[in-house]
This record gives sequence, C-alpha cells and structure tokens, in this order.
Amino acid sequence: MRQVLPVAGTRAVRAYAVSIARNHPRMLWTALSLHALAALAALAAPRLIGELVEAVETGTTVGHVDDVMLLLAGFLLVQTVLTRQARYVSQSLGEEVLAELREDFVDSTLALPVGVVESAGSGDLLTRTSRDVDQLGWSVRWALPEWTIAVVTAVLTFAGALSVGWWVALPCLLGVPPLVLGLRWYLARAKDGYLRENASYSQISATLTETTEGARTVESLGLAGERVAALDRDCADSYVAERYTLRLRTVFFPSVEIGYLLPTVATLLFGGWLYTRGQVSLGEVTAATLYVQMLIDPVDRIVSILDELQVGAASLARLLGVGQVPDDRVATGAVPQGEKLDARDVVFSYVEGRPVLHGIDLSVGVGERIAMVGPSGAGKSTLGRLLAGIHPPDGGSVTVGGVGLTELPLDDLRGHVALVTQEHHVFVGTLRENLALAAPPGAGDDAIWSALAAVDADAWARALPRRLDEVVGSGGRALTAAQAQQVALARLVLADPHTLVLDEATSLIDPRAARHLERSLAAVLEGRTVVAIAHRLFSAHDADRVAVVEDGLVTEFGTHDELVAAGGSYAALWHSWNGDPSPLST
Repeated sequence: MRQVLPVAGTRAVRAYAVSIARNHPRMLWTALSLHALAALAALAAPRLIGELVEAVETGTTVGHVDDVMLLLAGFLLVQTVLTRQARYVSQSLGEEVLAELREDFVDSTLALPVGVVESAGSGDLLTRTSRDVDQLGWSVRWALPEWTIAVVTAVLTFAGALSVGWWVALPCLLGVPPLVLGLRWYLARAKDGYLRENASYSQISATLTETTEGARTVESLGLAGERVAALDRDCADSYVAERYTLRLRTVFFPSVEIGYLLPTVATLLFGGWLYTRGQVSLGEVTAATLYVQMLIDPVDRIVSILDELQVGAASLARLLGVGQVPDDRVATGAVPQGEKLDARDVVFSYVEGRPVLHGIDLSVGVGERIAMVGPSGAGKSTLGRLLAGIHPPDGGSVTVGGVGLTELPLDDLRGHVALVTQEHHVFVGTLRENLALAAPPGAGDDAIWSALAAVDADAWARALPRRLDEVVGSGGRALTAAQAQQVALARLVLADPHTLVLDEATSLIDPRAARHLERSLAAVLEGRTVVAIAHRLFSAHDADRVAVVEDGLVTEFGTHDELVAAGGSYAALWHSWNGDPSPLST
C-alpha cells in the first residue's frame, strides 16, 4: 500500500496560525484598529436615521434634514476611507503570511527523505504544492481578512444595537439557537469532509501522473483499459467526497438563514409592542431595527466565509503535514575514518513483511570500481540507494569509514557518497545556474567548463547562442536526454564526492554515446570509488570487480575473469550478451 504523507492535527494548525500572528503584531493590530474604526463610523447611520424619524414625527425643518444628510455623507466618506485602508493593510498582511507559508512548505518539502517521496508518489505532493497552496492563498488573501472585518463589524454593531436599549438583546437571542446548532453540526463534519475531498484530488493526480510517466509501458502491455478504469474509480471517489461536502453546505446555509430572519422580525414586532406601551420611542425602534438589520450582512459573511476557512484550514493541515514527516537519519557527530564503503547483513523492505534485500554483505574498497549486475527486479537499484544513504536499512548496517550513512548529516553524506540515476532534472534557469547548484562556494566559470569538458559536454554547451547564459528547462531550450544526463554528471564532477553510485546513469543514451561517455567519465573519476549498476555488460567488463545480485542476495562477487571462469550466473549472462553458444550460457 502506498504511503500517504501525513496531515497535521487541529492543535498544530492552531499553533502555527498563532505563531504567524505573533510574527506580525504591528500590521495585525493596525488592520484590526482600522476595521474597528470603519465599523464605528458605520454605526452612526442607524442612530442618525432614528433621530431623524423622531424629529419628523415631532416636527422638523428642511435645514435639519439637510444637516443630518450631510452628517450621514460625512460618516459614509470616513467609513469608505477607513475600510479602504483597512483592506489594504489586511491584504498586505495576507501576502506576507502567504509568503512565509510557502517558504516553510518549500523548506519542509526539500527536507523530505527521498525514500518517503518515492513511497508516497508524486500525486499527493503535487496536489499539495498546487491545489492546496492555491486554496490556502485564497483563504489568506481574501477569506481571512473578510472574515476578520465581519467579526469586528458584527461585534460593534451588536454593541450599537444594545446602546439603544437592553430590550434589543432579546430578539437577537432568538437567532442564536439555529446558528449555534448549525455551526456545531457543520464544524463537526467539515474538516474530515474537506480532507477527504483533497485526498481524492491527490489520488486523481497520482493516477494521471503514473499513467503519463508510464505511457509506453501502458501501451506496450495493453493496460490502457485498466488505467482508465482506475481513473474512473478515482473520479467516482472524488464525486462521493464532493457530494458529501456539498450536502454539508446545503443543510448548513439554509439553517443559518433562519437565524438571520428571526432577530429582524422579532425586533420590529417587539419594538412596536413596546412603542404602543410608550416604553420606547419611534426613533429607538427604527434605530434598533436598522442595527439588527445591519447585523445580517456581517453574520452572513462570518458563516459563509467560515466554509472557505474550513477549506483553507484543511489545505493548511496538509501543507503542515509535510513538515511532520520524521527524518530518516539521526546525526551522531561521528567522523568517518576513511572512505571504505561496507554493507553488513543488510535487510530492507519497502512493504513490511516483504523484504527486497535478504542479508547482503558487500565491501567496496577505496578507489575501487564495482559493477552490480543481475536480472530486473533483483534488488540492484535498491541496494544502490542504500549504499548512497537514500534509504536506511531495516537490518544490518551500511557504513562509510565505519560510520553509518544515516548517522551523517545530509550535507556531509553527499561529500562522501552521491547517487546519480537515469532520471535527471533540468531546472528552469541558465545552464550556469543548473551546474552551480552542485559547485562549491566561489567556483567560477572555469570550474563549470572543466566539469562540462570532463563529461564531453563542452562542445554542445559552447555551441549554444548564449553559452552558459542560455536558459534551459521548461520554457527555455530543451536539452536532449543525453545532454540532460551530461548536465547531471557534470554536477557530480563539481560536487566532487569521493564515492559515486551510478544507477544505470547512461541507459537512455545511444549505446555508442553511452560507451564514449562512460570512458570519458572513467578518466575523470580516477581515484574515486564507483559503484555502477550496470545495464550493459561491457560496463561490468571494465570494472575492478563484479557483484551479481539475484533475488535480493549477492550470489557472486569477483573480477570479470574470475566469474566467467567460475561458470555461474555471470558467465551465463556474459556468453548470452556476446551471442556465444557456449554451454555456459544455458
């Protein structure tokens, strides 16, 4: 079963939100103060209108009406200016908060253990990087500021209504039960519903990504129908999840509408009854009714935006969950004594109870070149990842200089051992920027050109119109598969690790180019330790020793000549590769 990246709990989300607020106290209090002042300016209108109604009832002049209208216009202008400034500060705060959230998410994502990323698949991480970040951005930029405005406005408007008289609280209380019951019912179900909805999107992305990346395999094995059926199941699950959250909204919103209408109607009826008894004036009834009517808009926004905030909270929980993945290494501070790479009684499994490696022993001498060969699925790549420190072993140990690879900080580890696979990424940017990622601080263009020359890539690099300043990657100049692999190998030359684990690093290049590249690379790697997972047996022929991996075990280990003479599995592979009808190949 695929490992799913964790989701942060409610307490962690709340703690993170509080920490973000503490990082911006000045902007936060400025925004709240401006919203409060804008709300106070808006409270003048019902009081002035109530007094005007009272004045009309008892008799007034046109001049008095004009004065009241001018006051209303003045308060409206002040409210407009304050609201504009408050929204500006709130949205500026939202942008800063969102920038911090994105930076924290990127830091957490880059810190993920490679093994966890491989186990979880790319779909979940892509959905969190795209859809969850977009939803959270919407919540932080718009929903949260608007919700804050609504809360401040509602509190102050209710206070303004109470200033008319205590009796206004009674009709307002009639709206509390439907609001409270509706909110309790909704909040108890909303988070899980939206998390399930987002998880369904992740599954759709994962299925689409896997199908696209493995399109050739799907086509060659006739799996198109199965992949379409899998996507149909994912879409059906997403439909069920979305239908559930839609049901929550269709039950919740109508229930709270009752909470809006009851107070307004009750205020008008109750105030009218008190007016007939002479206990309140017509102006007070008018002001109270207008205040309660004014409550509808902010309360409606509080309730409506609460739905957006639930979506944003679910997205934030998923983004924070990435940072909760435990590290797969614990630095002990031990210093390797040399560069000798050893695997002792190594056991490893991707799924508990189904080991891929079964007690492997392998010792790689300093400066030695080891080739690992064997049938597909034998565990070569898995062993290579353990030797590069990508995965910690479930049992046994993998050490460099007597220190476990997972006991070294990642930066220190990459100075000892580095892995390069057949999958290479070209980042969006200049060729120089792509290579400088692995260069030591202060390395100049001379070092970059030397690295390109080492992997026979300087000719095509110098032929580029802007040479090292040429923009490559998505949206820039597209590099061929061979060129992309040469860029990755040049990065290794710049990083200068002592030991390299090559996992079929040249398998996608034309065989003649691959042989030429490997020979060039061999000269560059003189004196370094190399563990090469061989795709073609000529690589094994050139190695110092050959390890044959079968069914998760190293079944043969020795030089090419020794293994051919032994007449075992390697000899059979070698004669088969050379088309030799010798009995050893059967």
